[in-house]
Amino acid sequence: MKQLLSFIRKEFYHILRDKPTIMILLLMPVIQIILFGFALTTEVKDTRVAVLIPENDEATSRITERINASAYFDVVNIIHSNKEIQETFRDGNAKLVVSFESGFAAKLKHDGVAHIQLIADATDPNAANSFTFYMQNIITAYQQEIMGQFKNPYQITPEVKMLYNPQMISAFNFVPGVLGMILILICAMMTSIAIVREKEMGTMEILLVSPMKPIYTILSKITPYFVLSCINFTTIILLSVFVLKVPITGSFASLVVVSMLYIFVALALGLLISTFAQSQVAAMLISGMGLMIPVMLLSGMIFPIENMPWPLQWFSNIIPARWYISAVKLVMIQGLGFSAIIKEMAVLSFMALVLVAISMKKFKVRLE
Repeated sequence: MKQLLSFIRKEFYHILRDKPTIMILLLMPVIQIILFGFALTTEVKDTRVAVLIPENDEATSRITERINASAYFDVVNIIHSNKEIQETFRDGNAKLVVSFESGFAAKLKHDGVAHIQLIADATDPNAANSFTFYMQNIITAYQQEIMGQFKNPYQITPEVKMLYNPQMISAFNFVPGVLGMILILICAMMTSIAIVREKEMGTMEILLVSPMKPIYTILSKITPYFVLSCINFTTIILLSVFVLKVPITGSFASLVVVSMLYIFVALALGLLISTFAQSQVAAMLISGMGLMIPVMLLSGMIFPIENMPWPLQWFSNIIPARWYISAVKLVMIQGLGFSAIIKEMAVLSFMALVLVAISMKKFKVRLE
């Protein structure tokens, strides 16, 4: 029994001295319960709404106040013409536009019937169904209130219009997300494993101290994988368009440019992983499992980012897939061009520079 206790004590010492293992054992359950308990929800909250009011009157003002008071919506803009609707969606300022017909209050008072059009961004069909349903409930509640006050059978008819995906095809939502996840996982895994393989064989240091500059050595390792990743991108796009029937309604050139940039970011991320990993198994775990969970949960691929607590919304900004998925939706689904994805391009370019700079510094430190 004494021997057993001594061996148990020894194993405790080994575990306690292994700080990475302790971090995984103790912090992983905390992170998972926070993510799945608070951050990851299909419930729609704080949806950005623009309200089209041709003429200000008491009825439109009261309904707008009800919308803004709801936990599900945040009125971000009041517009006054139909031309502003497309601009609102194009700029990403709102996910839903509530459009009152001209003379809304007068028609409701004299005819007993008035119409409201709900124009939703349906690039995410599930979210669009949710927030249009919540909006219809708010309108119904107001209708019942005024019927009780004035004892008249008032009827407010909401008409729902889904933009960009009127058939509510789910592939329109998951294709950009899957494209972003596949590219970053494959690219990061390929470069991290390839370079770690050289380190395990003892040839990486020989390459880096050769007469050729280290940056050229690294670029020579990345280039073949960049070409292979471009082939993967082409295959995925062809399957999306011809098999899944997801059209590229925007600029194809813009989609190609942002995809090439994203591939380079993913390869640079794999290069950074290779500077920390000491074995191919470790590199595969970090680039595979380590990237899959953040990409799936915090990139907007499955769960709307605006529904998450602000710390996770902030953290999602450092995930390259978030910006790429957003750019792909703007180009493929919403039919926009290069000018609409300048922000996403700038963020991905900055990430590429930072990742390459850190990776190169780590390699130079190893040689010293």
